[in-house]
Amino acid sequence: MENEIELIEGCRAGKEAARKALYTRFSGRMLAVCYRYTGNVDEAYDVLHDGFIKIFTHFNYRGECSLASWVTKVMMNQAIDYLRRKQRFAQLVVCDEQLPDVPDEQSVAESGYHLSEEVLMEFVAELPDGCRTVFNLYVFEEKSHKEIAELLHIKEHSSTSQLHRAKCLLAKRIQEYNEHERK
Repeated sequence: MENEIELIEGCRAGKEAARKALYTRFSGRMLAVCYRYTGNVDEAYDVLHDGFIKIFTHFNYRGECSLASWVTKVMMNQAIDYLRRKQRFAQLVVCDEQLPDVPDEQSVAESGYHLSEEVLMEFVAELPDGCRTVFNLYVFEEKSHKEIAELLHIKEHSSTSQLHRAKCLLAKRIQEYNEHERK
């Protein structure tokens, strides 16, 4: 199915060919989205599977945004629900003592531009669940701290703390990687 309107109408009607086409078109990209949130390939596949089941059983796309944006939002919400069910970010408050020391964040950030996307996404996947979730919502989904707080049922300050911690941890990881590569 090449035409997106036919694809949407076919999915609404429950046509198997349309569902297969939708899955084929978006599954690779959505697996990456799920992985960004879970940090684990097996869990990402679980979330992807559950997300597509949700899409196919309740296809309520209304055309308010692109189909790709809508599918991404469904997967993002599915991943957050998954992490919530697993109680993986129950503790989202970060004390300043928990923040790693990063000597010169700016130079580390600049050196990060030379990393491949694959390596950088591995570093994001290594972040603690709360940091990774807030980082993804802020950076990739372009949510404000207020929106993140409402979505995750946390305080805005917790969102800003988690983002700061994520940036510090990523900067430290990039610095370690660059030092190891120089050897």
